[in-house]
Amino acid sequence: MNKRRYAIARWAVCLCILLPVAGRGNDEVSGGHKEKAQLTTAPLVPPPITRTSPAVVRAYLNAGYKTTELAPGFNYTFWTFNGTTPAPFIRARVGDTLEVVLSNSDNRGMAHNIDFHGVTGPGGGAEVLNTTLGGLVEGSFKLLYPGLFLYHCAQSPMADHIANGMYGLILVEPEAGLPKVDHEFYVLQSEFYTSSPVKGKTLEYSREDGLKEQPRYVVFNGRVGSLTGDKALQVKTGERVRIYFGNAGPNLDSSFHVVGAIFDKLYRDGDLMDPPAHGIGVTLVPAAGTAVMEIAFEVPGQYTIMDHSIFRTEKGALGVINVTGPPRPDIYHSVK
Repeated sequence: MNKRRYAIARWAVCLCILLPVAGRGNDEVSGGHKEKAQLTTAPLVPPPITRTSPAVVRAYLNAGYKTTELAPGFNYTFWTFNGTTPAPFIRARVGDTLEVVLSNSDNRGMAHNIDFHGVTGPGGGAEVLNTTLGGLVEGSFKLLYPGLFLYHCAQSPMADHIANGMYGLILVEPEAGLPKVDHEFYVLQSEFYTSSPVKGKTLEYSREDGLKEQPRYVVFNGRVGSLTGDKALQVKTGERVRIYFGNAGPNLDSSFHVVGAIFDKLYRDGDLMDPPAHGIGVTLVPAAGTAVMEIAFEVPGQYTIMDHSIFRTEKGALGVINVTGPPRPDIYHSVK
């Protein structure tokens, strides 16, 4: 009996010694401080990062699907991450370790994964994030480059997963962070290839139109009218606005433009390492590409967001920024 008590006590002492050592080892490998990623849905963006050292950022994502409105009066079954199209905006810092926990609740039997364009390694992480119904997988990725990057499902056939709505943006801030602005917005363009609208029926996916690269809808933030009416973006004169823009495609380039506004700063291709361009009116963003632009609004009024491949505005690539404030006749006025 005494021998048994001695053995238990000895085991407990060893365990108390080993656990802290193991914990320190894990922190050293993972980078120390851990935090849960604050995920936001478009057009919202998580707050800027204020820490000055790397951390482990854990992002929890779930693959599934949801039937909701794509165009006024017409529903569509979106393939989603966390129940939204576009998927949540993820914000991290260069040098961080991104830990992704992916679950799958898609009871149609589909497998899903995630390819992060900001991750270095096979498949952008997709090869270690494959999951089926009821599955839970985890991947750990060191973020080596700052920038704004697309992420999307890369499960075969990849085109179907992207065309049906499985994409989002991840921002990897540079070490020094980004200059402070008054507003940050998340805008993601994409195309939907659907059957002809029939009143009372849910729109169906048309793979044939996808192969022809002939979308029925080209939209911002997953649906027609997502940035118009009471959903228009609201700012005041004198405020600086930063737009994190992505083009999920899957096929078309975007000629992104804000009518009546000049991009005071433009980070082409989401490149936050080089100095930005200045005084730009339109920027070309390829499929799977990104751009970051800053605008200082001086004149009040309604500003249209659009893809300047102009017929796409009639397919839904249209939004609004409402700017309120006192008139500026020194800049803009009507001559009677």
